[in-house]
Amino acid sequence: MSASGGTRAIIAALGANLAIAVAKFTAFAFSGSSAMLAEGVHSVADSGNQALLLVGGRRAQRRASEEHPFGYGRERYVYGFLVSIVLFTIGGVFALYEGYEKVRHPHRLDNWYWPVGVLFFALAAEGMSFRTAVRESNQLRGEQSWTRFVRTAKAPELPVVLLEDFGALVGLVLALAGVALSVATGDGVWDGVGTLCIGTLLVLIALVLAAETKSLLLGEAAGPEQVARIRAAAVDGETVTGVIHMRTLHLGPEELLVAAKISVPHEHTAAQVARAIDAAESRIRAAVPIARVIYLEPDIYDPAAAAAGEDPMATPGGAR
Repeated sequence: MSASGGTRAIIAALGANLAIAVAKFTAFAFSGSSAMLAEGVHSVADSGNQALLLVGGRRAQRRASEEHPFGYGRERYVYGFLVSIVLFTIGGVFALYEGYEKVRHPHRLDNWYWPVGVLFFALAAEGMSFRTAVRESNQLRGEQSWTRFVRTAKAPELPVVLLEDFGALVGLVLALAGVALSVATGDGVWDGVGTLCIGTLLVLIALVLAAETKSLLLGEAAGPEQVARIRAAAVDGETVTGVIHMRTLHLGPEELLVAAKISVPHEHTAAQVARAIDAAESRIRAAVPIARVIYLEPDIYDPAAAAAGEDPMATPGGAR
């Protein structure tokens, strides 16, 4: 992911959410709408989430140390996971509680035009933020569907902002429906129902974000296209004749670890093998620039061992 692209989307979302939060709380103060209170808390939670993403991006840029020799790239995943927790607890659970209380103890809305006006303003502001996130994401998405892009993106920022903004737009429509039904029927219970729907939506989005960022925290391999490019770049047919097996791991969104056992001619000297490894590393970095940590182990290709397949004991977490 382009770091600048992700930052632009985050800043656009942060500015929109801060303005919207003030407007929603003002509307709640004048109308008493629980949907507006839940939406105001939702916007505050979203603002905090964008601040967390910015902090994570800054902390991830720290240089590697003896204690963390592979750097701090995964800080972005940690803060992405914190976003899902904040969205679940502050946004979703609060909205569910507030909706439940409003359904149990409904009351008529006062000055209904306040929440309606604010909701239309919020729809316009969130729509602009969502458009920015979509435009930045399209530069990376390629031919992927939106679902696949969210599931496979190695950088958490754009998927998080996309889902937050999408959830905010749907939540605003639900809030508008709840307020409209309350005004039309004179029954404040519809305001509570709209709030319950908003809470349910936020909890579902938070669970999706948690699942995706958890996978990144555990460690994901490079995508199939990158793996294919690495394999092709490692082999030159003369000094490196093949890749026996390989592992890749994202140390961060823009940093990839590559560990591979490569086949070299049995008659080559140690000096020739060392030069072959250096050349293979250079080719890999040229083919996949984010492959910054590369470990290549030379070996002699054994057809019998290759036919037997890889030893599961050699794979972390494999069968014992």
